[in-house]
Amino acid sequence: MTYVQDALSEMDRFMDGGAEPAFRLPVKPLTREKVVIRLLLLALVLTTIYALAHIDTGGVDLTKAAADTLANLKIIFLHPGGPHLSFSKALYEVIITLGLAFLTTLFGGFIALFLGLLGAQNLAPKSVTNVIKIFVAFIRAVPTILWVLIFAVTAGLGAAAAVIGMTFHSVSYLTKAYAESFEDLDRDVIEALKASGANWWQIVFQAVIPSSFTFLLSWTFLRFEMNFANAVVMGAAAGASGVGFDLYMASGYYFDLREVGLITYVILAFAIALETIAIRMKSKIKDHQT
Repeated sequence: MTYVQDALSEMDRFMDGGAEPAFRLPVKPLTREKVVIRLLLLALVLTTIYALAHIDTGGVDLTKAAADTLANLKIIFLHPGGPHLSFSKALYEVIITLGLAFLTTLFGGFIALFLGLLGAQNLAPKSVTNVIKIFVAFIRAVPTILWVLIFAVTAGLGAAAAVIGMTFHSVSYLTKAYAESFEDLDRDVIEALKASGANWWQIVFQAVIPSSFTFLLSWTFLRFEMNFANAVVMGAAAGASGVGFDLYMASGYYFDLREVGLITYVILAFAIALETIAIRMKSKIKDHQT
């Protein structure tokens, strides 16, 4: 506060015609990189304004469309229900979707644990880690729904294709996350265990996994939440049953907004419950380790 008052008094003396102020504000030079970034941002802003000003609305009255959207949201969130789906049935369908997400995360986490160990540069040869990282990067580049549709060619539309496709993508995601967690370990600890005569499996189960368990649990629960969301989508796109199929029928076939609201609330409740469980488990593990 004193520095600010001194600065203001110096500025007052300077504005009154006094001597040059004793302090100078730091002025950063305008580099070429900053000029390019500012020009790029300006071009993006101008392009966005031009696109919004010349967008083809197809004769739709935007004001009326906005009002109808607000009315639909009011029906969805303030009047949930519907004749085709009761609360108990919606709860049962969400549990099925939760089961798909659990199986996918379980299979994906088990496979990714071994691939992550082989993909960590401090635990495996560089040639092996490069092959695994390239392989999982290729899998991650393809969206989950495409993998599900690819496996649906052989397994058919249904829960089997959804589990296989989501597991395939979960393996690539968790492998990268696990490998990075393993690489953050102190190399001196690993070298000390090697010098003491410990083999690779002893290093993994006595040092690597116990030290990284909290991070592994966090990444696994994060992927579980993602798989739960993906399982909802797969229920509509791949016929994997669960609440996703009911949401598709309510929104696209029956056009029952009240039923959409009921399904949305049930999904939201389960998502909050999963997040709460994950936070409590992580805190208990940290308290146990300390």
